[in-house]
Amino acid sequence: MSERSFRFTHAITRRPSSSAALGLRAVDTGAPDLALMRRHHAEYVAALRSTGATVIELEALEEFPDCVFVEDTALCLPEGAVVLRPGAPSRRGEAAAMAGHLRALYEEVLTIEGPGTIDGGDVLVTEREILVGRSGRTDAAGIAALAAAVGRWGYAVRTVITPGEVLHLKTDCSLLDSETILATPRLAGLGIFADYRVILTAPGEEAAANSARFNDLVLMPAGFIRTAARVAAAGFAVRLIGNSECAKLDGGMSCLSLRFSPPQARAGEGGHAISLQPP
Repeated sequence: MSERSFRFTHAITRRPSSSAALGLRAVDTGAPDLALMRRHHAEYVAALRSTGATVIELEALEEFPDCVFVEDTALCLPEGAVVLRPGAPSRRGEAAAMAGHLRALYEEVLTIEGPGTIDGGDVLVTEREILVGRSGRTDAAGIAALAAAVGRWGYAVRTVITPGEVLHLKTDCSLLDSETILATPRLAGLGIFADYRVILTAPGEEAAANSARFNDLVLMPAGFIRTAARVAAAGFAVRLIGNSECAKLDGGMSCLSLRFSPPQARAGEGGHAISLQPP
């Protein structure tokens, strides 16, 4: 069985900006401690590298407080990459900045230009489909544009409705292997994972759902020991990483990297743009 949805040769991360305290958040729980955020981020990068992957660590974009959350900027697949159009207008420059880096890795880079919006945090890639959550940041037109882009590579997109109180689909779920998803009870209760094995987060530990499977490791935010124990008991190797400061900006483990296995590409080539109207 293919494992391309969780085994990767590369990852892209971006260092936290000194302006991170100005980042977007649903609830203000205080400004993040930048020094601690940077230490946690270094632990995260080290965990990725420990699997043997190549990690491309980009410098911070000081004009974009949320730039550390690179996952929202693009979707990377073995066949090509899609530069997304984040739902928050203040973050669209992050996606534009990511495009050049992806063109150095891929021969084919597609760009969603609108009018729709789509955040990478709403996109869950499994072995059989791509699930995309309708949310406050991702709309129907954005999903249609993504479906048109990845359809050229043979991927099927399934739209799911993200609960109103949830920022992104992957705020409440993550892929553990080709058949297993870690999810909160409120998301799993919608029945969207009926064809998968589901491990539920423990009561009060919903934030643990935003984890990231990367090669042989499941990267989980520290502090949620009951959920981590459930994942470990299912046979997965768990690595706990501090996330207290990124959590103040609604960020989790999956948000901090683009994880992929690119084909051999010639730097500077590729890059097709698409723009679809809503259906």
